[in-house]
This record gives sequence, structure tokens and C-alpha cells, in this order.
Amino acid sequence: MSRRVAAGIAALLLGLLVVAGLFAPDHMESGNAALALKGPLAVPPFGTDERGRSLMIYVEQGASVVVIPALLSGLMVGFLGILGGLLRCIGSERVDGALQYILELLGSLPRMVVILVVALLLPVEWRGLLPLGMAWALLSAPGAMDEAAAVAERLGGARFVEALRAHGFSWSRIYLYHVVFMNLRPVVVRQAAETVLQVTFLEIALSYLAIQENQSSFTHSDSIHSWASLLQSGYRWLVVDIPTSHALALGLALIGTLTVAARLTAHAARAR
Repeated sequence: MSRRVAAGIAALLLGLLVVAGLFAPDHMESGNAALALKGPLAVPPFGTDERGRSLMIYVEQGASVVVIPALLSGLMVGFLGILGGLLRCIGSERVDGALQYILELLGSLPRMVVILVVALLLPVEWRGLLPLGMAWALLSAPGAMDEAAAVAERLGGARFVEALRAHGFSWSRIYLYHVVFMNLRPVVVRQAAETVLQVTFLEIALSYLAIQENQSSFTHSDSIHSWASLLQSGYRWLVVDIPTSHALALGLALIGTLTVAARLTAHAARAR
């Protein structure tokens, strides 16, 4: 698959999820008991839950919970990865030493423990996936910065910059085009895409645990339902005779859509 086709499909998939999140209602409708547990053919497009509510609401509300925070977390990792590569091109031992110390400190922290601590310390009105996603991105940044710095080092680092400078290239062309776009792009885009998926699975895991324990979720209000609700409802089809297989299939399809979009994004940005 060509880079342009991959980028176009990824943009389309992400665009659909973003639009779905923008149109998400703030509350669930009451539902119609006569339409409970109907499949997609009986009640298009995705069927209904046990209360007769359209699963389309779950799609929209789940997208509003996860898509934008996950994308912003990925962008944060991408930006920090670029920063790590550019700092290596400076060629300063003091900068490299200070950066390595910070990265080792962040990399040594247990991610899930830190995420749970952040979630517990946040005020109730501030709870959401965005602060948790940003904390996860900060803890994931050392790997992206180290890899980007290694790429810059193989490129030549400060010697590469000075060589292009001697040929008359401007600083913006050297750093933005030759270093970032031509060489760091595959690394930082892949790391950002992986972070988007990690934050997505983080939200689903936290929401699923909250549903199982009948507790309020750390990532959204009680009036909003995550994609984890689809998985929890569909899981009952596997253990008891309840016709919720369409909910399970829909939940897995949504996760698969975001996964495909992330993989295609990384494919579109791969090295030439």
C-alpha cells in the first residue's frame, strides 16, 4: 500500500471517530423495552442494548471519551521525541547528560502505579482521560526520545548540522526538513501512534474495571458510557445465553478501527 493511500484511509477512520465523538449526547436516552437486545438488522445501524437503547449512542459517547485525549497524548509523545532528536544535534555534553538523567528518572517510574495515583489525586470535576493520557505520554516519552536521539546520532548529530550549514542551508531547513521530516519522522510518528493505542487500551481497562466493581470511572462521568460497556455487555454472550454478540462485535470493531488507523499512520510515515 502506498503512503498516500495509507494516510488517506487513516485520516478517514480517525475523522469518522472524531465526528462521532463531537455528536455524542451528554446523557443516555430512556430506551424502549420492546426493542431490547435487537440486532443490527432489526434496529440499524448497530442494534440495541438490554434496555432498548441504540448502540450508536455507545459508539458516540465512547469516541468522545477516548479519541481526542488519545490523539493529544500521541502528539505529546511525538513532540517530545522530536525534542530529544534535536537536542542530540546540539552536540552539548551537558545537555545530553541532563536529558539522560531526566529520561532515566521518568523511565524508572511504574506507569500503572503513577496513573492510579494521578487518578486518585485529581479532583472529581477534573477527572477524565486527558490528564491520565498526558501522564501516560510523559512516562512513555523516554523511549521515544531515546530512539529519536539514536537516529540523530547515526545521522551525525552536530556534525551533520554543521555540514549542511556550511553548504548554505538555513537553520529552519536543516532542523525542520532534513532532521525532523526526512529522518526523525518515521520514529516519532510510530511512537505517537503506539501511544494513541496505549491510551485507548488504558481507558478501556480502567472503565471495564469500574463497571465490574460498580464504581465511578476515572475517565468519564457516570452519564457517559465508554466502549468498555460494549465489551462488558457482549462478554455475557460468551458465558450465558444472552443475545449480546452484536455488542461484543461492535466493541471489538471500534478498537480494531483505531488500531488500523494507528498502524496505517505509522506505515504512511515510514522511511523511504
